[in-house]
Amino acid sequence: MLGRVFKAYDIRGVYPDLLTDRMAWQIGCGTARYLLEEAESDGETTPMMRNVLVGHDMRVSSPKLNEELIRGLNSLGASVIDLGMIDTPMMYFAINYLDCAGGVVVTASHNPPQYNGFKISKRKAKPVGETTGLSVVRKHAAMVDKNAVPLEGTSIDQRDLWDAYRKHVLKFLDLGGKSLKIVVDASNGMAGTMCPKIFGTNGDGIDGLEIIEMNFENTKHEYAHEPNPLVASNLAGLQEAVIANKADLGLCFDGDADRCVAVDEQGKIVPCDLMTALLAGFFLEKHPGSAVIYDLRSTKAVKEEIEKHGGTAHRGRVGHVFMKHLLAEKKAIFGGELSGHFYFRKNFNADSGAIAMATFLSVLAASKKPMSAMIKPLARYFQSSEINFEIEEKDEALEQVMEEFAERGEIDELDGITIDAFEELGWWMNIRKSNTEPLLRLNAEAKDAETLEALIAEVSPMLGTRVDH
Repeated sequence: MLGRVFKAYDIRGVYPDLLTDRMAWQIGCGTARYLLEEAESDGETTPMMRNVLVGHDMRVSSPKLNEELIRGLNSLGASVIDLGMIDTPMMYFAINYLDCAGGVVVTASHNPPQYNGFKISKRKAKPVGETTGLSVVRKHAAMVDKNAVPLEGTSIDQRDLWDAYRKHVLKFLDLGGKSLKIVVDASNGMAGTMCPKIFGTNGDGIDGLEIIEMNFENTKHEYAHEPNPLVASNLAGLQEAVIANKADLGLCFDGDADRCVAVDEQGKIVPCDLMTALLAGFFLEKHPGSAVIYDLRSTKAVKEEIEKHGGTAHRGRVGHVFMKHLLAEKKAIFGGELSGHFYFRKNFNADSGAIAMATFLSVLAASKKPMSAMIKPLARYFQSSEINFEIEEKDEALEQVMEEFAERGEIDELDGITIDAFEELGWWMNIRKSNTEPLLRLNAEAKDAETLEALIAEVSPMLGTRVDH
């Protein structure tokens, strides 16, 4: 049972049917052993290296899971600093601010309310995924002695780091004296706590900023919509509110507020890869010649904009574990992912919905143009958006695609398969396997709509049954 809740990047399952209180204790035990051993292998012997930070989101099951997690951490020798109810990016800040062995957030991110889980980070807020330690945590958790009790000398401390976190986030905000009106949809998630703490109620903590709050209530466990801003239907209320209030921008967060998706002043959704292209120019103007990271599903316009502004473009695998590693490896100033995760070198190479919000506002304030006018020239190609196909024989399907298209474009297998015939034939596509479901995910782009339509029609029968949701 324990192995079923361990995913590629985190731990997640329906509570209490799949993810149980006992598992939370086991995971605490396994995490303590892993993080303390990692800190020791780094040669760190300071008292803070015996500390693991914990925090939790607003879900009804989170306090109990947090309690059992702490008990497990104590059982294997870790002292605990409990940050209370936080957004996930606050954990990345806190690990670095306090220089601890690592931290765990109890959250299921954008999943529906019946889910919960754990996101683990080690020193310097480096992510713990399947290939970077999560398999070791799973092994330790499965082997823990059922009679283990909290060790003598371990402790539990409560800390409030909101003031320090606020100062950190606001380093990224510069309105330059301009006044902005925005609508923020917190999805009844952690942005409902984070946004007032950092930007003030209705934005009253920031001169020139007016925030119209939507779905900020997060203690009644009622949700206006699923806390996933990548589903277009979840943005419908925000789009209407932006138009009705004649706002300059709309922003929607996911459940744990590490992702942020924008809606322009016309009520149109801004694709996250186009936002990455826009922000790349903004950061490269301030940091000439820097590297910028983007995920391989992104429009060709991202690479073009990075190079146009004198930067070095680096294409990365999908997922925060890989994006953070690449950002650190290339010493990149910024990175963006199609999923709405935005990464910042000055945020310890980690993603942050709050910092993304601050940066979006800074870009808008620095321009004489509205968001729609800034995005329009970047939307120069035709994109499929991500299309899912249900199929059991995923590997066989990918092999068939490679055989059929082998002579038409360059093929690489950085993440799934990418076939690039953009220069010669005017299209490229990427097909990736889902880590958790019998699905293949197609992203395609072309220089014109007819080419894109023909490409999708040709490749779709090889990929299984199309799933529209």
